[in-house]
Amino acid sequence: MLPAEFTRPEVSRVLIEGLRRRTREQALEASRAQGKGRRVLVIGLDCAEPSLVFEQWRQELPNLSRLMANGLYGRLRSTEPPITVPAWSCMMTSKDPGQLGIYGFRNRADYSYDKLTIANSRAITVDTVWDILSREGKRVILLGVPQTYPPKPVNGYVITDFLTPSTQSQYTYPAELRQEIERWVGEFMLDVPDFRTEDKDRLLRDIYEMTRQRFEVARHLMTEKPWDFFMMVDMGIDRIHHGFWKYMDKTHPKYEPGNKYENAIRDYYRFVDEQIGKLLELVDDRTVVIVVSDHGAMKMDGGICINEWLIKEGYLTLKRYPDKPARLQDLEIDWSRTMAWGEGGYYGRLFLNVRGREPQGIIDPAQYEAVRDELIAKLEAITDPDGRPIGTIVLKPEKIYKETRNIPPDLIVYFGGLLWRSVGTVGLGTVHTFENDTGPDDANHAPYGMAIFYDPRQSLGRQVQDGWQILDIAPTILTAMGLAVPADMEGKPILIG
Repeated sequence: MLPAEFTRPEVSRVLIEGLRRRTREQALEASRAQGKGRRVLVIGLDCAEPSLVFEQWRQELPNLSRLMANGLYGRLRSTEPPITVPAWSCMMTSKDPGQLGIYGFRNRADYSYDKLTIANSRAITVDTVWDILSREGKRVILLGVPQTYPPKPVNGYVITDFLTPSTQSQYTYPAELRQEIERWVGEFMLDVPDFRTEDKDRLLRDIYEMTRQRFEVARHLMTEKPWDFFMMVDMGIDRIHHGFWKYMDKTHPKYEPGNKYENAIRDYYRFVDEQIGKLLELVDDRTVVIVVSDHGAMKMDGGICINEWLIKEGYLTLKRYPDKPARLQDLEIDWSRTMAWGEGGYYGRLFLNVRGREPQGIIDPAQYEAVRDELIAKLEAITDPDGRPIGTIVLKPEKIYKETRNIPPDLIVYFGGLLWRSVGTVGLGTVHTFENDTGPDDANHAPYGMAIFYDPRQSLGRQVQDGWQILDIAPTILTAMGLAVPADMEGKPILIG
């Protein structure tokens, strides 16, 4: 019998937590031992939506369904914000966007008003999974993984991602791999050109061609090159969501019953599943398979013109309001009368003009928090054109990240909980818009992506409810290959066994 002091609730809780920790450590050690000599294949599907794969179309996706039936699967919480850059890099470093100092595709280079940089591979200054594996002598192959351009040396092969300027750039490592790719498939498609278009027939053809080509290159690489870790990312699902969501989703404000593209997204998911099936034919029982997306997708109800709203509320002053829609950076701003300005995109980034920080700052640093809190209250009160609340969420970066390297936005804004996008253009004369300023776009990013883990040596077959984080994937890969997880990784390995 335990002494009386051990029966107190707080002591019991400590004992139970200690037991759980030891059990997990033992399971982790067992997983690492099982991972010796194993390989990992990661199939990345940018923007793949869990509700479509797990529920709506599961019976029409035989290969993904088989992986689910014998593996573990569940929703995967993405980064804040849930966007491609930086989500894939966070996934492969197990660091949050603040730790990486990457808050979107474009980031402020300094506290001037107009200097932005594109977050490519040079922006990643910490170890990725493939850096660690390369040092351990593991052979790696990367195909289309975001933020791998320009390519860095690895112990293996790299084909860079959709941020590569063109195939005239050096898009492979080693350089001579390029000739092999062109011999296999001709001109390599880094991305679908101009995916925000009204020419839907052309867009559909290009998406299919890009995906067909990417999986064909993957099959060549998997069979003709040695590898222990193979990771590919296909951008097709992201592009078809943005281009065709309104044709499928009956709740979308622009949905039209009986339209010719009603099944375009479903048919494409079936095509991707077929391509995945062909890859799975190439792996043996040494290979753990992970299918993962960086975020999900949902309809887009409209846009909130962030700079128009700031002008209307008196936070942003232009020297002359434009006669036609224009980018804010092309207009003259009266910085002596401007407190804040914003960027467009799937989420809003809002910057403050702070005295002593920005060149012509006017906000007293002592009032910084008060101004932010005032803006949060007003932004969260924005309604739709009929006066109904839309549920905007505003985040302070230092509250959601472990640290904030480089220059974060002062506020991160999810208009309507991401059902509305941020529109940066000025000159529309309205706060609300139902047309996207960068071209037709029907979908926004949802905060949950998906993950499926399949180990051919184990039959698991169960869905895991919410709890997986995108930062858990890198530790999971290392554990599955029998390697220790670096202490500075933020995520925890998902125990597949």
